[in-house]
Amino acid sequence: MKKWLILICLFCFTLVGCGKYGEKDIIKDLNKKIEKNDGYYLNGELEIVNNEDSYLYDVEVAYQKEDNFKVSLKNKTNNHEQIILKNSDGVYVLTPSLNKSFKFQSEWPYNNSQSYILQTILKDIEEDNDKIFEEIDGNYVFTTKVNYTNNNGLTKQKITFDKNLNPKTVVILNENDEVKMKMNFNNVDYNATYDENYFKLEANMTNTTVETTNDTLDSIIYPMYIPENTQLSGQEKVATQSGERIILTFSGDHPFTIVQETAQVSEELLTIPMYGEPYIVTDTVGALSDNSVTWISNGVEFYVVSDILSSQELLEVANSINTLTVGK
Repeated sequence: MKKWLILICLFCFTLVGCGKYGEKDIIKDLNKKIEKNDGYYLNGELEIVNNEDSYLYDVEVAYQKEDNFKVSLKNKTNNHEQIILKNSDGVYVLTPSLNKSFKFQSEWPYNNSQSYILQTILKDIEEDNDKIFEEIDGNYVFTTKVNYTNNNGLTKQKITFDKNLNPKTVVILNENDEVKMKMNFNNVDYNATYDENYFKLEANMTNTTVETTNDTLDSIIYPMYIPENTQLSGQEKVATQSGERIILTFSGDHPFTIVQETAQVSEELLTIPMYGEPYIVTDTVGALSDNSVTWISNGVEFYVVSDILSSQELLEVANSINTLTVGK
């Protein structure tokens, strides 16, 4: 009788020990996959919805310990490629086609949610005590808050992993559950290795096609979004040493200025110090600070500057600029 009791107890302990593979186990194993390896590589497609427009990017992400990142974002419409590079020297946004790089003093990528960086995806999951975990169609799905400090309209994300803990999608939603960003992952290699030059600035600025630029601006581009009680009050075109510059002044309750000028290819590798953070603006990667947004698109450099507008309002103006073109 005692033997039977011992066997029953052992069986019960076995059942308890072989419990269902659940949320805590998944997070623990994700941590091992992402944090314990020497590097990873992934690629996929990022979609960003801006008003009625949608921008598609081919995305490649390379990571190597300690803290080296390289993110390639190629616009699928015009094949314009930019690279966000983080190494021991700092954080850079590279525009190889113009032979220019922009250097930031930034905590990127850890200071905001990033839908294509595995470390920040894991960070969002681990730090949200109110997250929702579900198993849907054989996948693991986490719904968490997001941390986009300059865009309060983005409120949550749905992160989907397959049974092997490979990421499948990250969908960013607003307060109305409308999709504003979606990252689809194609391939993930958790054991990627890289040579010693892979994350160096100079190595990523070579072997690229130089962009053809113009000395004149073909058109003036006006914003579709203008804050309430604000209107265009001035418009000026001036010649510069390398092309043309247009200055649009908006006055009223929410004044701001837009500068558009011809972008030029640098003859030598040029690194420009920047204040602010790397940020995707309209169809490219730009720089966002407390009082300005700057970016380069289709051979034109744009600046939106204001002492009054918040960072979110600056982005609203910037993201509306490419939607309406008016001839000279």
